[in-house]
Amino acid sequence: MKTLILFYSTYGHVYKLAEAVAEGAREVEGNEVVIKRVPETLPKDLLDKIGATEAQKAFGHIPVATPQELEQYDAIIIGTPTRYGNVCGQIQAYLDSTGALWAEGKLVGKVGGGFVSTATQHGGQETTLRALQTELMHHGMVIVGLPYAWQGQMGHHEVTGGTPYGASTVAGGQGERQPSANELEGARFQGRHSAEIAKKLAS
Repeated sequence: MKTLILFYSTYGHVYKLAEAVAEGAREVEGNEVVIKRVPETLPKDLLDKIGATEAQKAFGHIPVATPQELEQYDAIIIGTPTRYGNVCGQIQAYLDSTGALWAEGKLVGKVGGGFVSTATQHGGQETTLRALQTELMHHGMVIVGLPYAWQGQMGHHEVTGGTPYGASTVAGGQGERQPSANELEGARFQGRHSAEIAKKLAS
């Protein structure tokens, strides 16, 4: 069994969630876990201007995924920052290039899910994840989120991400806040849970 953790990250918040999702997925026996990123679509001068070039060096070693390879995996969990309540352009451009897979039904029956980062608590985490799920459903994938069996999303004693649609983090307006221990635990739970479902479906 193989699980792909696929992400785009501007400043590293989504990458940290991706690593945690992968940790959880690796806990499932017999599961090969691969982390890859989607191609960058912004020009280098703009990345330099917004301070992303330096931040992205932390995950520059992560290979870039091709759309064609998606059919190799039993579970695909996608991480994205939110852009106006929707997936970022880099993720959308990647998904837009999967038409050949859709035409042949190559992803039908595979587990799909997502995780997200927003600047604010109410910055569109759930709308972004639901939008992503819609695209995965068009591919015929089996959607797996972050169930309330993970109790970390029930608390209100601290600022925290975590939704039934997928793991999430709140990055802050300047990206100053890093994923909390609770948010990372939610990501690990989602990775493990998604891999467990994929294993059941494959058996």
